[in-house]
Amino acid sequence: MVVELTFQQKTKELIDGLKGICANYGLGNDGNEFKIITQAFLYKFLNDQFAFEVKKKIPSLANNPNWEEPLYEMTEEQYGGLLLDLPQGVARLKTAHLIGQLFNQQNQADFAKTFDDTLIDIASSNTEVFSVKTEGGAKVILFDRISNFIADDSKKDDFCRAIINKLVTFSFEHIFSKGFDFYATIFEYLIKDYNSNSGGKYAEYYTPHAVARIMAAVLVPQEQRGKINNVSCYDPSAGSGTLLMNVAHAIGENRCSIYTQDISQKSSNLLRLNLILNNLVHSIPYVIQGNTILHPYHKEGKELKHFDYIVSNPPFKLDFSDYRNALDTKDNDKRFFAGIPKIKPKDKDKMEIYQLFLQHIIFSLKPTGKAAVVVPTGFITAQAGIDKKIRQHLIDNKMLAGVVSMPSNIFATTGTNVSIVFIDATNKDKVVLIDASNLGEKVKDGKNQKTVLTQAEEQQIINTFNQKEIKEDFSVVVSYEEITNKNYSLSAGQYFDVKIEYVDITPEEFATKMHGYTQNLEELFKQSHELEEEIKKQLAGLKYE
Repeated sequence: MVVELTFQQKTKELIDGLKGICANYGLGNDGNEFKIITQAFLYKFLNDQFAFEVKKKIPSLANNPNWEEPLYEMTEEQYGGLLLDLPQGVARLKTAHLIGQLFNQQNQADFAKTFDDTLIDIASSNTEVFSVKTEGGAKVILFDRISNFIADDSKKDDFCRAIINKLVTFSFEHIFSKGFDFYATIFEYLIKDYNSNSGGKYAEYYTPHAVARIMAAVLVPQEQRGKINNVSCYDPSAGSGTLLMNVAHAIGENRCSIYTQDISQKSSNLLRLNLILNNLVHSIPYVIQGNTILHPYHKEGKELKHFDYIVSNPPFKLDFSDYRNALDTKDNDKRFFAGIPKIKPKDKDKMEIYQLFLQHIIFSLKPTGKAAVVVPTGFITAQAGIDKKIRQHLIDNKMLAGVVSMPSNIFATTGTNVSIVFIDATNKDKVVLIDASNLGEKVKDGKNQKTVLTQAEEQQIINTFNQKEIKEDFSVVVSYEEITNKNYSLSAGQYFDVKIEYVDITPEEFATKMHGYTQNLEELFKQSHELEEEIKKQLAGLKYE
């Protein structure tokens, strides 16, 4: 544990050091800063992972401070054989790609070009494994020419020299046996300045870990873990992949494949990094940058692919007026079974795009599949329109597991109250509705206020849901018929019993109370009569002039 904390601290120092270099060269808070930080970090990670695996294959190198030198002396055939023996998901690096080689060349002329050429060659050599695709089929390779982000040519060599000197300060080699929890912390620290809801038409959305953990624990209960194998997990608005990482961790990283699509190039790059850190490299070919609603990518033959698990925190409102009518086709009748939101005469940016994502998710689920989707809480009680039609579809087809209404401000970046809808087409029994709105502690998060659930509160929600427990003013377990009779409302509060409190009193106490009520009433009548007389008197005194 001490070793783990030490490496966490050293990793954070490396990230801070890289940010410091960017700041010193005028790139602090620049739009390209996140590319430099994440790509330099990734180069370091891949280099050290390669060293770790090579030393496992050649144990004599493990304690050799100059472990690269025997590799330089290998024949081409010997080195090729070594690369073939490395596990899948490990970058195939040439000896010229190693950080030690670049470090030794840093004082040569045109070092920035050498640095950039090395990164581009790594990307080209590993393009089949590490490239993200666009919906049009183009490949987004692993690295850019980092020195191109420096406008002043005279500073490029020094900038790349500063980076390579930072990357040699310590090695990741001792932490590759660590699991999800370690890398989740590192990833969150790495992207914390770059994955915020910064506004704009296609802002990235960040899902709190508490929400992600609850979704994963309900979709994959403890008793099922280690027993699920060879399943597909999908997020049609994946962002940086927080929800998928939690589900994959619950299932087992080597037991599932991840499929994603997201319109944001930045999110797709962050997601790729997240997959690499979490031993899910085999899923990178399924990461697609593109518009899920207009051009869904993942297919089986000519039909859309269906998935075992789907998680999503889609954008709630967005202006999609420029392609709304293109969606309104016969081919989309089944996918958007409840309808397509109309273009608003005003406030086009408030078009309810989550309704399209939710319908797409329901359509994309296998008959035995499960899904968890974050929706605005207004969805669960809307009395008409597309929201109600979607709820009616879930109830009439008996494919709902339950709903959890979360505390307000669980997302620091939005004041919209949210609920999690759990879809399960195999649940023909009763449905769990939880009102968790009173849980959590309010804390300040910068300029915003957010609600934080304790670990015990998270577990309370998970246990109540998975065990279908009824708890006063917190949860109900209801039939599909009861939901139909309540106009398809999925709000737990509408099913809570109305409580009438009874107090036992003696006949004498009852008589005393009634006497008191009668006296009070007579006094009020008397005051009312006096007031009536006074008003008449005032009216009689009025004269016409």
